Amino acid sequence: MPREYPLERYRNIGIMAHIDAGKTTTTERILFYTGAIHKMGEVHEGTTTTDWMPQERERGITITSAAITAFWSRNEQKYRINIIDTPGHVDFTIEVERSLRVLDGAIAVFDGVNGVEPQSETVWRQADKYKVPRICFINKMDRVGADYTMSVNSIREKLGAHPVRLQLPLGTEDKLRGVIDLVRMKALVFHDSEQGSRYDVVDIPGEFLEEATAARNELVETAAEQDDALTEKFLEGTELTEAEIRGAIRKGCLGLKIFPVFCGSSFKHKGVQPLLDAVVDYLPNPLEVPPVHGKTPKGEDETRPTDDKAPFSALAFKIMNDPQFPSQTLTFLRIYSGKLEAGTAAWNSVKGKRERISRLVQMRADKKDEVQECYAGDICAVVGLKLATTGDTLCDDKHPIILERMEFPEPVIDVAIEPKSTADQDKIITSLNRLMMEDPSFRVKTNEETGQTIIAGMGELHLEIIVDRLLREFKVDANVGKPQVAYRETITKAVESEGKYIRQTGGKGMYGHINLRVAPNEPGAGFVFENKIVGGVVSNEFVDAAKQGIQEAMQSGPIAGYPMLDVKVEAYDGSMHDVDSNEMAFKIAGSMAFRDAVRTAAPVLLEPIMDCEIVTPDDFTGDVIGDLNGRRGKIMGMEPRPGGVQAINAQVPLAKMFGYSTDLRSRSQGRATYTMRFSHYAPAPKDVLNR
Repeated sequence: MPREYPLERYRNIGIMAHIDAGKTTTTERILFYTGAIHKMGEVHEGTTTTDWMPQERERGITITSAAITAFWSRNEQKYRINIIDTPGHVDFTIEVERSLRVLDGAIAVFDGVNGVEPQSETVWRQADKYKVPRICFINKMDRVGADYTMSVNSIREKLGAHPVRLQLPLGTEDKLRGVIDLVRMKALVFHDSEQGSRYDVVDIPGEFLEEATAARNELVETAAEQDDALTEKFLEGTELTEAEIRGAIRKGCLGLKIFPVFCGSSFKHKGVQPLLDAVVDYLPNPLEVPPVHGKTPKGEDETRPTDDKAPFSALAFKIMNDPQFPSQTLTFLRIYSGKLEAGTAAWNSVKGKRERISRLVQMRADKKDEVQECYAGDICAVVGLKLATTGDTLCDDKHPIILERMEFPEPVIDVAIEPKSTADQDKIITSLNRLMMEDPSFRVKTNEETGQTIIAGMGELHLEIIVDRLLREFKVDANVGKPQVAYRETITKAVESEGKYIRQTGGKGMYGHINLRVAPNEPGAGFVFENKIVGGVVSNEFVDAAKQGIQEAMQSGPIAGYPMLDVKVEAYDGSMHDVDSNEMAFKIAGSMAFRDAVRTAAPVLLEPIMDCEIVTPDDFTGDVIGDLNGRRGKIMGMEPRPGGVQAINAQVPLAKMFGYSTDLRSRSQGRATYTMRFSHYAPAPKDVLNR
């Protein structure tokens, strides 16, 4: 079956933003105007297409990224747009990370009243990391206090980006009628009576003309800077055509030099269709992004072009339990090269096993359309894969490749969990393992001393959702303990130590001997191991075994048994026995030497410190700051916002933030809000140790 749409007419995009900026509402409008759905859902009514989980509909937030395919006509050509709506809450940042890894472009949605907010910065940095071109949509321009200029300036100041206005709002707050298109120099006035499905293109009203002309001149100048030929034309005083402006802005956007800015109100149905036109005009198709990089099984670098005839390669970026058949999993794939057919097999190059591709589906949030084959550039899902986990590569077994894996953050909070009945004992472990397979930022472990099952995640809400899903999806009722902070340990001074493991048991014995220098590493630099042994007194394979023993020993620190961070280890001497030395002996010797070293290296307990932003009306500022000081918080700065509110930035230990949302509501008559994200680990005060 031939490809239905050429690759030039594909767009793989994500919608990303801070919580409550309007991502899901924008997605819902896009789906309505593209004909993917026939009735718009609303977040506050719990009827949206992409927020299909019960937990999402009850809370009015996005928890899991949903993939959906829509089609849009532009200049009499039909485009296929694969959209992923990502969460805004910091506890689910991992969903944004793995979506951006496989997308070609993104729409960054901002709240027109607040501009750039903390989680906007987080997702923007994630998009920078994967070099994803973006267009910006300033939403909620109908709200009281909406300020387009402030929002655009906040992109420039807080994100260090170069925003370029391609639109101005036609009025603000309750007078918002539409948008001014600066490329065409026309006003688009939307019809309220038809849910914004139609709009009139009219001349720009006189009261907006001066501002629009100034903004247009700024736009033309920026467009000319993107292309040498246009710069020359501009300097000669020749007018640039609409097509030239669009082409130059597209070039700058794909090169990550500029970020086109649009505006409107998704909730009030204004500005969404021009945003879809912008997706086609300015975001890349799969042929315009660099070929994907990977390594062959021999460790050699290799790239794969976006080509149906190239050997097949795809990245599994998300695993999900099938909502209709809970015993099955859905594995979401981004196909980078070649094609995949239902009823064939693919090679999992990470696991080194063959996977059967029984059914292929195109997703529409929680609904599935069965397809027979998928091509390079597609985002699809495979039903019922047995082995694949997030980050695995599926490829052609004759041309194996391992695509670059994703890195996932360490959890910062954990709780003990146990089933309410013995009948659920086995069921709870199976269910938790399936949830862990879905979500790489969720971990399950057993406390060896108490035998308790411990679940760990990115925040209180994250674990609350996990427990809720256990009950609803897996029918397991569980008791949950109080949240515990995931502390870490490190050392503060450099020491040397020797590890010797000698055992004679008749016949062949065990002999391992290694000398280590153990020192603190830079904060956030992690574990570094260097082999400084010269002259072959210990072979490299035995040094590697010692390193393995050290890494295992790092899982339990000397103070309270928490994992250790930021340690630098040098192996500088040792000895081996011709007959008795083996890898196990050196693994034990390395572990012994490391444990001895860290006990004398002034170990300290580390606690997670969170970046918090509290937005509160002026009346409650003093009370909020006083409370933060009482929580060992450090005020980093304050910024007045429109509408008589203050944004307070602070760093606070996670241990002091449990239950903060309830406390903040009671202090501010329910009017203050806060967001929190992990910043770094810092030494904990002595009283924490004594608890």
